[in-house]
Amino acid sequence: MFKFLFTKQKTPAEIKKKYGIPDKINLSFEITADGWFLVTSPELPGLITQARNAKELIIMVNDAILTYFDVPKREANEIFNVISIDGHGTILSKKAAKEKIFVTN
Repeated sequence: MFKFLFTKQKTPAEIKKKYGIPDKINLSFEITADGWFLVTSPELPGLITQARNAKELIIMVNDAILTYFDVPKREANEIFNVISIDGHGTILSKKAAKEKIFVTN
């Protein structure tokens, strides 16, 4: 039981390999009439999530992708810490911004 509770989380690369998660995923972003970000993926049918703001967006996208690939919460809670929005900038997770470490592949 002790070993189960205190196992070291795998790196994003290890999680991607284990669960077959692509290194890059194309996402479609839309801002709804009431100001929410709505995110889907043409590559992953059925993947959909929403966020109230850009700060919450990276959390919700990670959750949606990890859920889509059936990754247990105990194994990972973040697989992508950078989201690049073509022509609009980049969104970083808190951890990435703090540590200045970015996983882009």
